[in-house]
Amino acid sequence: MAGIERLETGPRMSQAVIHNDLVYLAGQVASEAKGASVHEQTKNILQRIDALLAAAGTDKSRILSVTVWLADIRKFDEMNGVWDKWVPPGATPARACVEAKLATTEYAVEIGVIAAR
Repeated sequence: MAGIERLETGPRMSQAVIHNDLVYLAGQVASEAKGASVHEQTKNILQRIDALLAAAGTDKSRILSVTVWLADIRKFDEMNGVWDKWVPPGATPARACVEAKLATTEYAVEIGVIAAR
């Protein structure tokens, strides 16, 4: 389809879809830190988000909206400890954070992003 670019497309989903200079990331999980602490999983996810945004021609300073899913909302402060060091001052996006069951108990955090290109 013209005007739509997909990155890391698989049989079920693409990791990023670009349309009209907006970049939509699939919910990112800590595939390289399964079962690790919320701190480590959040770091892994944010590194993955940085890489996907770069591949799409943008960066974290252009993030518009974020949804964070935590398997245990009591880990909110632990996740934010990593988030607050990563997000650019003055460029914080709109954000929601909710507790939810994730695809597997090995995942404690999932983060979805919409960014401008």
